[in-house]
Amino acid sequence: MLLLVLVLPLCWAVEVKRPRGVSLTNHPFYDESKPFTCLDGSATIPFDQVNDDYCDCKDGSDEPGTAACPNGSFHCTNTGYKPLYIHSGRVNDGICDCCDGTDEYNSGIVCENTCKEKGRKERESLQQLAEVTREGFRLKKILIEDWKKAREEKQNKLSELQAGKKSLEDQVDMLRTVKEEAERPEKEAKDQHQKLWEEQQAAFKARREQEMSANAFQELDDNMDGLVSVAELQTHPELDTDGDGVLSEGEAQALFSGDTQMDGTLFYDRVWAAIRDKYRSEALPTDPPSAADITEPSEEQPREPQQPSEEEEEEEEEDHEEEEEEEEEEVLGEQPKEAPPLQPPQPPSPGPEEGKMPAYDEQTQALIDAAQEARTKFEEAERSLKEMEDSIRNLEQEISFDFGPHGEFAYLYSQCYELTTNEYVYRLCPFKLVSQKPKHGGSPTNLGTWGSWAGPDHDKFSAMKYEQGTGCWQGPNRSTTVRLLCGKETAVTSTTEPSRCEYLMELVTPAACPEPPPELPPSDDHDEL
Repeated sequence: MLLLVLVLPLCWAVEVKRPRGVSLTNHPFYDESKPFTCLDGSATIPFDQVNDDYCDCKDGSDEPGTAACPNGSFHCTNTGYKPLYIHSGRVNDGICDCCDGTDEYNSGIVCENTCKEKGRKERESLQQLAEVTREGFRLKKILIEDWKKAREEKQNKLSELQAGKKSLEDQVDMLRTVKEEAERPEKEAKDQHQKLWEEQQAAFKARREQEMSANAFQELDDNMDGLVSVAELQTHPELDTDGDGVLSEGEAQALFSGDTQMDGTLFYDRVWAAIRDKYRSEALPTDPPSAADITEPSEEQPREPQQPSEEEEEEEEEDHEEEEEEEEEEVLGEQPKEAPPLQPPQPPSPGPEEGKMPAYDEQTQALIDAAQEARTKFEEAERSLKEMEDSIRNLEQEISFDFGPHGEFAYLYSQCYELTTNEYVYRLCPFKLVSQKPKHGGSPTNLGTWGSWAGPDHDKFSAMKYEQGTGCWQGPNRSTTVRLLCGKETAVTSTTEPSRCEYLMELVTPAACPEPPPELPPSDDHDEL
């Protein structure tokens, strides 16, 4: 085709006498000095019956210049442009089908001969196409050379990385050993530090529990004889175990494990754990004191009953209240004047030994710092090894990829090209994927990932196939075929959807340009080839 493009403009007319509607190719079969034999051999007729407007041959070859035969064909010479065959039924039909007007010789229609103008435009178009092909092929050769150099560089880089990988693997193994050796004493020191701190916390909590138990014991020991009896325990109904709101003697004895009384040590060992969550301090009344509670005297009687006068009784009650307050302060510590609602005895505030674990000692911190340094070096080396393995894998994939007969399509590997339409922005990343994104915002849709070369057997690298894109609603997964066309630049020129969820995209690229035929020297033009 391209050879015709380059040769056709060099042709010029040579007039050869022949019957109307006969091409130069068939001219030898139309010899006026002999009878005419139909081209299909069906009959032989006198030559004067050729173009007599009556169909004698079954193939219509005796009427090349008339419309007599329904299966005939008329040849337009179209001097200066491309010759053309038209159906014989279009001869003398009042429409100019041949650019030279020869098909309307007897219709009364005057046809303008436009063959030279059409030929000029055709030659310009073909010359431009030839120029694009020549320039594109020149660029294609550069792309091939670039890939040869790039492939050699990548191969050398791959060899270097593969050689360095063994050394880096050995380094990672060595640093792993150093890290593990540094982490063993670090762990031992940190575990020891943790253990000591936990022991201190346990001891502190035990002391605190003992203090809370001792405070409760003193509150329960009403007669301050150093023992808590079943009767004294019964004064705290909140310790009830059967839910009736009263701590019976039997329930109290059960808490005492059958004993009738016990000292502070046994109380802590046997009883405190069972009652600590229920116990309510006597110093913390259930309800805030009312006005009557403040003005009325206490119902408690002095330890030595007497029959004092009213004045003495009031003074004695006041003294007795003061003594009780002093005793309570000694046993429970100073109580607030406005007591909150009754609640379990509160543990003391955390002491200096409780709370956040203290800082490591200097020796332990040194071991931690040494282990951390070993970890950092190991992680850096391991990260470098992973990056090297990724580079090796990527290089191996790129070097082994099928980029065309001579690697001319390799330059597309790391590129992406876009085409914007009224609704969408289409993006092609060769050998990777095709996507579609709404022009005015929205998420992209996958139109397919790289599948394979998809051209015909004789031209495999003329098309690409991208498959398994985003599924269509109640339809197949989207896919895209990319046709590769010759061009001086690389660009996506069109995108269509000829079938539902199947897209067709055209990419012009120098890599698709064929080798042009050699340019012919100028010569005289002829009518036809």
